[in-house]
Amino acid sequence: MFRLTKKLVFAIEAVLDIAYNTFDTPVQSAEITERQGIPRRYLEQVLQQLVRAGILTGVRGPRGGYKLARERRRITIGDIVRVVRSVEGVSDPMDEDAGSRLGQEIVRPMWQTMMDDCMAKLDQITIDDLCRQAQGRSIPREGLAGADWTI
Repeated sequence: MFRLTKKLVFAIEAVLDIAYNTFDTPVQSAEITERQGIPRRYLEQVLQQLVRAGILTGVRGPRGGYKLARERRRITIGDIVRVVRSVEGVSDPMDEDAGSRLGQEIVRPMWQTMMDDCMAKLDQITIDDLCRQAQGRSIPREGLAGADWTI
């Protein structure tokens, strides 16, 4: 079942922050914590999960941090949701065999259809879309004076 958790919100905000506030230099987690107010203990876990999933790249060294692993127009919110859901390990009532016939044949298929529709919509929303929304609302950007991501 799809749940909006703090970890999921933090993951989306972190990827969006990296995409919106940098060009080609890595972003340190401390910068994201400062800008987004994400507790560092959550942030580091989420960033490592996103690196393992190929959404972010970790850069080591004194000027290290995190960068997008691919173009922001090729990263969807659905990608991020799948990473966080797989790591959270929350049991899904949809996976259980127990329940009445009404539940198994009517309620669960209805719920599954709704979940599939939701994920299909999240797969259509890219990090680039969210960056453009932020630009349209004149949200200040750090470190990108005049940079334009239009291709």
